[in-house]
Amino acid sequence: MFQLIAGPCVIESEEMVLSIAKEMKKITDELGIPYTFKASFDKANRTSINGFRGPGIEEGIKILQKVKDIYGLPICTDIHEPWQAEKVAKVADIIQIPAFLCRQTDLLVAAAKTGKCINIKKAQFLAPWDMKNCLDKVKESGNDNVMLCERGTSFGYNTLVVDMTGLRVMKDFGVPVIFDATHSVQKPGGNGTSTGGNRKYVEYLAKAAISVGVDGLFMETHPDPDSAKSDGPNMVLLEEMKELLIKLKKVYEAVQYIDRE
Repeated sequence: MFQLIAGPCVIESEEMVLSIAKEMKKITDELGIPYTFKASFDKANRTSINGFRGPGIEEGIKILQKVKDIYGLPICTDIHEPWQAEKVAKVADIIQIPAFLCRQTDLLVAAAKTGKCINIKKAQFLAPWDMKNCLDKVKESGNDNVMLCERGTSFGYNTLVVDMTGLRVMKDFGVPVIFDATHSVQKPGGNGTSTGGNRKYVEYLAKAAISVGVDGLFMETHPDPDSAKSDGPNMVLLEEMKELLIKLKKVYEAVQYIDRE
């Protein structure tokens, strides 16, 4: 079964995070989908200086630890500076490298040295084969537990496209490949001082990615995306996640059946 990394874009409150974690655990347990909870403690790359960034690293780690303690879920969160790696490693099972920072050598090395699984998001401005250098920075720092994550490629102004052949290119590097279905439908900066997007296309891109053999999906979800403090336009409505995952599981099972024939 494909693995799922999912949760809100940013920690808006402890109550919201715990409620999403509870519902997602219930859904994924029922469907038999391996699940890692994701939320950011700081969104350091917001479009506007006035954009909501989150509670910060100290409070954020405490909240993520509660998710782990209460629901027994693995945790994924991102870092933006090398000094954050060691602190985040105390709670995170997967340390995520943001797309814009995937070439930052010091950040990759610091993450690698924690020994945790590292999920490197492919920059919007890089070709799939360019990710081999990012991957090598982590491996040559002594950590072979790495995943690569596709999240769309810049195509003109405020537009992203997904090249499905790129997923196969990265698979050939011999590491798991994750498809970020929600960031791939973004329109970066499309709302002027915030990011736009269109969540109705998440399902179709996720189905396509599963059909070409990705190892997992990354999706952000929220109980009320239209009022979310970050990335609302592209997040999946929490109450629609179960139905979506049922569809995606069927696609996965069909692909596995065809591959066995």
